[in-house]
Amino acid sequence: MQIHCVQLNIAWEDKPANHAKVRALLNRIKPQPDSLILLPEMFSTGFSMNVPNVADDHTRADYTFLSTLARDLRTYVLAGLVTTSPDGQGRNQSVAFNPQGLEIGRYTKLHSFTPGKEAAHYQQGEQIVTFDWLGMKICPFICYDLRFPEIFRAAARQRPHLFALIANWPSMREDHWVTLCRARAIENQAYVAAVNRCGNDPWLPYPGRSLIIDPHGVILADAGRDETVITANLDPSAVDSWRRDFPILADMRMNFVKP
Repeated sequence: MQIHCVQLNIAWEDKPANHAKVRALLNRIKPQPDSLILLPEMFSTGFSMNVPNVADDHTRADYTFLSTLARDLRTYVLAGLVTTSPDGQGRNQSVAFNPQGLEIGRYTKLHSFTPGKEAAHYQQGEQIVTFDWLGMKICPFICYDLRFPEIFRAAARQRPHLFALIANWPSMREDHWVTLCRARAIENQAYVAAVNRCGNDPWLPYPGRSLIIDPHGVILADAGRDETVITANLDPSAVDSWRRDFPILADMRMNFVKP
């Protein structure tokens, strides 16, 4: 089972330009049918707090692009886009499509990045989500969620094979990114595919460093700092056998600390 992480230098709030970038990068590698393609958080706009300008509710430009991309390439696609809640706040979401272009999973970011004022513009999600990729259980999270191991641990009770993390993670915390991605893989005995942006937005530089990590914390692919696509082959049976051979998840205690 093949996975691809598409690392973009996202053009600021320019959906057509970023759609074209994605197409061009994927045309270089020609993904196999039924493979899984990951695109970054807010892949078409960058990490913008201008919700009315970037939300996909009315034009559905991002939704249509992703659905069509999945159908054209005959692949699964997971990417970040913005919608709005009934009260007008944004929702920072990860949406998955199957090779028929049908939506098969939608996750809303559980933790708003308060240092970046995301909480003032975006409504937090309320639940963990999983979806199926050819018998492989996938659990998506978004950027700042990586800093909260308790949600990965709660998700681990559902035994996902892969955590799919999409992000706009800045350069000044690059070491945290790599360390935490490896830790989430090791402690939950699961693959982690973490796709980040590279380049610059109007305020910050981004390191790229998209990663695909195995359940032992071994980095299978590292995208470095430029626009590129990284690829790895994943084996869900390797996750299942490692969990059987070293069954640490069975020893989890989730309810022993009183608030």
